[in-house]
Amino acid sequence: MEQRNVSETAILISEMEAVDIAVLFEELDEEEQKFLYDHMGNEQSAEMLLEIDEDDRKKFLSHLSSKEIADEIINEIDSDDAADIIAELPEEQQDEIIQHLDDEEHAQNIVDLLRYDEDTAGGLMATELVKVNQNLSIISAVKEMRKQAEEMEEVYSIYVVDDSEKLLGILSLKKLLTTSSSTKVAEVFNPKFRSVKDSEEAEEVARFMQRYDLFEVPVVDSLGKLVGRITVDDVMDFVKEESEKDYQLASGISSDVDHTDNIFNMTKARLPWLFIGMVGGLVGSRVLQGNQSALQNVPALMFFVPLIAATAGNIGVQASAIIVQGLANDTLGKDTFRTLIKEVSVSAASGLILSLIIFGFNLLINHHDLTVSLTISVSLLAVIMVAAVIGTVVPIILNKNKIDPAIATGPFITTSNDILGVLIYFSIARMILHI
Repeated sequence: MEQRNVSETAILISEMEAVDIAVLFEELDEEEQKFLYDHMGNEQSAEMLLEIDEDDRKKFLSHLSSKEIADEIINEIDSDDAADIIAELPEEQQDEIIQHLDDEEHAQNIVDLLRYDEDTAGGLMATELVKVNQNLSIISAVKEMRKQAEEMEEVYSIYVVDDSEKLLGILSLKKLLTTSSSTKVAEVFNPKFRSVKDSEEAEEVARFMQRYDLFEVPVVDSLGKLVGRITVDDVMDFVKEESEKDYQLASGISSDVDHTDNIFNMTKARLPWLFIGMVGGLVGSRVLQGNQSALQNVPALMFFVPLIAATAGNIGVQASAIIVQGLANDTLGKDTFRTLIKEVSVSAASGLILSLIIFGFNLLINHHDLTVSLTISVSLLAVIMVAAVIGTVVPIILNKNKIDPAIATGPFITTSNDILGVLIYFSIARMILHI
């Protein structure tokens, strides 16, 4: 490529998978990217662009005209991928690209998909599929399937519909091969099938496919008409994006960013939770100031403030992480009270062990008196119990109010439990030590 050797570059690229070319593409400068793109086939370059980072793709597409995007990319990919790419572009350019498409059916499919929210089954599905009418004979069905399959890379399922396009069932390949050619499809198709509605949330679709171990699922509208299909790779892309968002949210990053974003966007995404953490720290410092007399009477209490705060934060994050995972996998169940009791019981067992360890440490190593050692241990146990309750209840409440519970595994829980932990610590100290 440095030597601009067209023939050698073309040969090497032709032997590579699209995903591997994408890795190479993202390492090149703009001039080299254009050289590589210009010497790839349309189908290969379109598949490669699907694999690169969204921001890199938008940046590269900004150098292409609407006609080039339509002819060289959109025409070469399935409707769901085409809709995803077009949706990333400005609205005025979206219309221009669709108008440049020669295949009216492909253009209409893309327009239909763009109407769906990207986080619904309709936003995930592709409209390319193989379907046959129940009234066709097997031989006629095979001819129809051949026409439809030409537009698809892979065929996993054959769907059977009636005259109004309502999904009736699935025709297996075995039946197709072993049944007389004059037999009607209606006599041999399997009426048992699983489907999802186009309005179903993408997260629910992912759970549905995981629960039933499905590689592909048909999508129907509110009338039961077949409108598309979702394959496992579409779901995996969605799950990956959601996992990245949740990970960033749990880390205290309020919007989707990566290392390629500019300093302003990265700062804007991080600052809100950093500010909340700072406010939490200020509240914690006020709590310490309000207990100066207790610290003057028993200075040893000061040494365990970091221990109490850190343990409260850790227990809260552990409890919330388990709950958030259960909510994400739909394995939590509906009995919230039982979940709370179980999580508190686990934390109580852990807290009891830690409290006994710190009690022995204070008596034998630090040589604190029995009352001070007891105060610290009781406080630690109480803080752990309260943190467990907060870490369990908060994600459930957020989830019921349609707020991403991943928030609860990050700075939100840590900061709140830090403050509550110190408050509980000094309240118990005042009660036991009478200070």
